[in-house]
Amino acid sequence: MAASPVGTAFDGASVADPDDIEPRVKEILARTLRRRAQGPYSARTDRQVGEGLERLFAAKGYRNVRIEQMKRLAGGASKEMFCFSLHRDGLETPERLVLRMDPLESIVETSRQREAEAITALRGTVPTPEVRYLDEEGEFLGQSGVITSFVGGVTKPSDHSGKGVSGIGTNYGSAATGIAPQFLNNLVAIHNFDWRSAHLPSFTAPSAYPKQAALWQTNWYVRIWEQTAPEAIPLVSLIHRWLRENAPECHDLCFIHADYRMGNFMFDERSGEMTAVLDWELAHVGDFHEDVAYVTQKLFGLVNENGQFMCCGLFPREEFLDRYQELSGRTIDPETLRYYEVVNAWKSVVHTFASCLRVAKEGNNHQDILLSWLASVGHIFLNDIVGYLGGEKHA
Repeated sequence: MAASPVGTAFDGASVADPDDIEPRVKEILARTLRRRAQGPYSARTDRQVGEGLERLFAAKGYRNVRIEQMKRLAGGASKEMFCFSLHRDGLETPERLVLRMDPLESIVETSRQREAEAITALRGTVPTPEVRYLDEEGEFLGQSGVITSFVGGVTKPSDHSGKGVSGIGTNYGSAATGIAPQFLNNLVAIHNFDWRSAHLPSFTAPSAYPKQAALWQTNWYVRIWEQTAPEAIPLVSLIHRWLRENAPECHDLCFIHADYRMGNFMFDERSGEMTAVLDWELAHVGDFHEDVAYVTQKLFGLVNENGQFMCCGLFPREEFLDRYQELSGRTIDPETLRYYEVVNAWKSVVHTFASCLRVAKEGNNHQDILLSWLASVGHIFLNDIVGYLGGEKHA
């Protein structure tokens, strides 16, 4: 884990600096601009992916490599995903693996190196796949990719009647009772993880001044907006100002998943056991309120048959907050929670109104139709932000 210079005094100049962003994230943002002009991008064929995998495994020294049972995985609006069977000398039985590979440009631009480090570091703390291979620069695959072990399970019940985007409006039915405590325990375990002792060379901790954890997130997404948004939205300028002026201090840095919600974990339908926490690409060191607020985000929940809003389809809001505090030993500050509710909704505004529209318009992603549809969801998040800033009461 890289470390920022540690300061004890409040650094007002740093707070006002919009260029104060986690170093590796800043590099990724610059890389995005360089790559953008290389489009358009077409979905990779099974043959192209198979040939890339064969090059990668040959470079590992494997002999008589065969890639079979290639299958494109549904879900995921950001990356191209495939599962396949690897046959090679030395294996008595083929190995089932999953490839998660970048298109030219995504809803959110991240690093497969950072994702691989996070998955590997947290393995054993929470259920994760095992990282097997990494092609960070796309030397063999053509695009950056990470290969993990195959994990059994589903992200939603197989009889789920909804046909929407994965992670939105999932009703877990009777399985929710068993999933809910595991969901909460894993979140607490992530926040209690000893990231300072972990091998996370691509990560830097925000430690230069007390508000840096919050402002790194604000500045990151303001930068994405500035280099991606197709048009100006007056309300966005107000949001930028509010986020900078109201950034809270953080004195309890934790490892943050940053996309912990329904759709980003798998479970076994027979046993009800959570088999994997997925999508670690946005992970970073920050304030635990960020993850807690993400769980409560309205779009990632549903209203049950009694008219009660259920966070991630699993808990009433106040029950989730109370149980998190009880299990973690942490105290949730209402104003800090509200700040991160705005931050998370703001990030989703950037993903939808900026990244989705830009990437779809320029043809730099394999899911341009889905991205165009997702762009409309930005209105929901803007409305949520207006409610948060206006002191709206939660359901």
